[in-house]
Amino acid sequence: MTSLAVESKPAVLDRLAHVSDVHGAPQLRDRLASLGRFVAADLGAFEQELAGIPRGGRVVHQAAHHLLDLRGKHLRPLCVALASRFGEGFTPRARGLAVAVELVHSATLLHDDVVDVAERRRGEPTASVVYGNAASIFAGDWLLVTALRRIAATGVDGMLDRMLTVIDEMIVAESVQLERRRKVTGAREDYFAIIEGKTAALFRWAMVAGARVAGLGTDGELALERFGLHLGVAFQAVDDELDFADSGTGKDALADLREGKVTFPMVVALERDPALRGRLEAMVAQESIAPTELAAVAAAIRATGALVATRQLAEDHVRRAVATLEALPAGPARDALETVALASLERQS
Repeated sequence: MTSLAVESKPAVLDRLAHVSDVHGAPQLRDRLASLGRFVAADLGAFEQELAGIPRGGRVVHQAAHHLLDLRGKHLRPLCVALASRFGEGFTPRARGLAVAVELVHSATLLHDDVVDVAERRRGEPTASVVYGNAASIFAGDWLLVTALRRIAATGVDGMLDRMLTVIDEMIVAESVQLERRRKVTGAREDYFAIIEGKTAALFRWAMVAGARVAGLGTDGELALERFGLHLGVAFQAVDDELDFADSGTGKDALADLREGKVTFPMVVALERDPALRGRLEAMVAQESIAPTELAAVAAAIRATGALVATRQLAEDHVRRAVATLEALPAGPARDALETVALASLERQS
């Protein structure tokens, strides 16, 4: 095993293993350690290929690499790698698709940080802060084009068309979120329309990409696509919960609440305490929210049991994700995907 592969063992797995140990879940910690060993070489190869994305001297390239160099969790590439293990494994075509899905994800983050006027990402200043909004937007566009070219270059049947459909879904979901922002809507259908398009769609694509390289066939692809859907919903629900804690996510606590985004805790809180609507509407209408008012509103949302309900939503979708795996061949790949689903509930960032 190369030194790069060893160094590229996902830091998120180490953090999850630590959290699982603290929470008294040594079995999950051991499973994560096994998962780390299982994917270390694959993630090393992925990191090496990602590092080969041209840097250039243009501000667009600098803004793109500002984010890429901060190294995210790489969960979507991990999904491609694990799904590919049902076949020949993490082949060059699988690596190309894994890099592409990370580039698309990074592009959306660059765009999001401009829309959200975000100042921090992964604990550091955003590309929009360092290089400006225009550079951040064009950097995101450049990463999208680069990703689409890489998908086409793999020659994997249907994956380019699928990614175009996913990007369309993401744009629609973002537009729904934009339309609902600062309007304090409590409609569940709006919430799920947003997260299934904005978050889950890319997880679905990653699972299908790995399945197609593995040659799993229609039934296997459908099972893994459903896994990606449920994993994506669970992932977003945990994000919603983490918004209420200073969890080391690299963004300010209660950022979503301040921005008036539709989150599941807000949906549940409004269902259980309709009187909160006026208070929330008054708060999100302000340009600057006093910390004391923000803390008081957050406490009122917690008092409804909304965070408990959000945790239950995440747990339900993890159970559903794991259940979809029963249609797939037993073995290390299936065990690893189950571990990823279970670990998603324990992450702190």
